[in-house]
Amino acid sequence: MGEVLSLSTLAARVEAGLMDGKTLVTTNGCFDLLHVGHLRYLQAARDCGDCLLVALNADISVQRLKGPERPIIPEAERAELLAGLSCVDYVVIFEEPTPEVVLRTARPQIHVKGAQYSEATLPEAPLLRELGTEMRWIPMVAGRSTSEIVAKIRTQPSAQVAQTVPSLEVQADHDCCSG
Repeated sequence: MGEVLSLSTLAARVEAGLMDGKTLVTTNGCFDLLHVGHLRYLQAARDCGDCLLVALNADISVQRLKGPERPIIPEAERAELLAGLSCVDYVVIFEEPTPEVVLRTARPQIHVKGAQYSEATLPEAPLLRELGTEMRWIPMVAGRSTSEIVAKIRTQPSAQVAQTVPSLEVQADHDCCSG
């Protein structure tokens, strides 16, 4: 299970050499309403190295990017959800428009973004070049984005939304609960 770190704790760990010898991979985003597209993206990012640090946009940062009705899930809960994924080692929340303060602190070997970005459109690209960080692009899962999910929820009557969400069969192990 991953950890949610403050920027100062991350800085102390980097300074203490706790990241030495590991290929640190970073990515960043809002990660509001986690879905399978996020999971597959984060798993692919983790496969690029030994340790994955997610720089998570704070609520105020998400509002600047997505509008006043977002995020849907508060930053502390989004951070906890991300840290609960086996592919995520660390989560650091940032309030700035870009994750540059986290990247400058972490000094990753690899930074991963979705393939909808390019080096020319990535705001943090100049800093990554300065740090000598390799940039990699991961294809996104078609039809899976938080904005699309939110739009679908807003435009469909609630009965239709319920029908479009596949049900999961959960098999309970009743032996664990018997006394």
